[in-house]
Amino acid sequence: MPATKDKNGTWISRFYYITHTGERKQSFKRGFKTKKEALEYEREFLTSPDANITSTFEEMCKLYLDDISCRVKASTTNLRQVVLKQRILPYFKDKNISEITPNDVRLFQNLLMKETEYSQTYLRLINSTLTAVFNYAVKFHKLESNPVTKAGTIGKLRTEIEIWTINDFKRVSEAACDKRIDIYTILNILFYTGMRIGELLALEYGDIDFRKKTIKINKTLSRINGEDIVTPPKTDSSIREIMINDSLLEIIKVYSRKIYALKLETRLFRLHQTNIRKQIKKFATEAGVKEIRVHDLRHSHASLLIHLGVNPLAISKRLGHEKVDTTLNVYSHLYPDSSEKIIAMLEEL
Repeated sequence: MPATKDKNGTWISRFYYITHTGERKQSFKRGFKTKKEALEYEREFLTSPDANITSTFEEMCKLYLDDISCRVKASTTNLRQVVLKQRILPYFKDKNISEITPNDVRLFQNLLMKETEYSQTYLRLINSTLTAVFNYAVKFHKLESNPVTKAGTIGKLRTEIEIWTINDFKRVSEAACDKRIDIYTILNILFYTGMRIGELLALEYGDIDFRKKTIKINKTLSRINGEDIVTPPKTDSSIREIMINDSLLEIIKVYSRKIYALKLETRLFRLHQTNIRKQIKKFATEAGVKEIRVHDLRHSHASLLIHLGVNPLAISKRLGHEKVDTTLNVYSHLYPDSSEKIIAMLEEL
């Protein structure tokens, strides 16, 4: 709508704009000395953050979650939603997102570090989730800047890797053998294949090829809002066939015979991850072996292969890594220093 002149001879700026929620609103301001000033005000308003940033932090979170739900796995969206609901929204919920300052974020971060016992990894997850919401607002809703970036980060990525040696694993496996055949089977599959826990829980009987001695990985299982959801794996590289030895094949055969009404589409394991964690911890304690995470069984498998001299590319394919760089970045410290061997070989030449 063009600028108009009022009875006093000054100019009025009156125009409509669309908020981030799609609502149509009108802006009205009078008292401009010239038409040019009125039109300049309209142009500056429509290109400023105020044109779209009229929402609370909670409203922006809803828009952010709707957006990523179309672009990432359901489990990732669910994780972000839980972190926002439980850890971030109680603090920022009703604040206008454009009024949240780096100091506000800094105070929130300090509160998390002082009054909670969250792990460094979880603190980093909270902070990265908060950052993602503001990045979304900056990129798509004209927020001027991200206050989390200015406030700095908290938490650290978990870089240390805990593993079981082959002897550690055998002691825990033997402790479970006669008491829980399901946990015994799970332990052996995870340790001797390096598959992810979600991939294991999604396994169906038909994924085991007893003739070729392979396990087919083409799906993963996540638990979202109390419901088991089976989705494609983490990446295209995660779709793979893992060759297994005769001993593991026999363990799977014995376990499978105990499943009632077994069909090709029957899921082999119906346990929840939490239950698996508790049982592995229990048998590790009984065996006098240090406790490790379920995911560390994957690291233990990689460590075993490195110890056996398997090349990084083969390990990368077996683990389902998208790039061999990932394998090298995670496990480079496990490779022995070959400097002296290289020099000896060059000298021999």
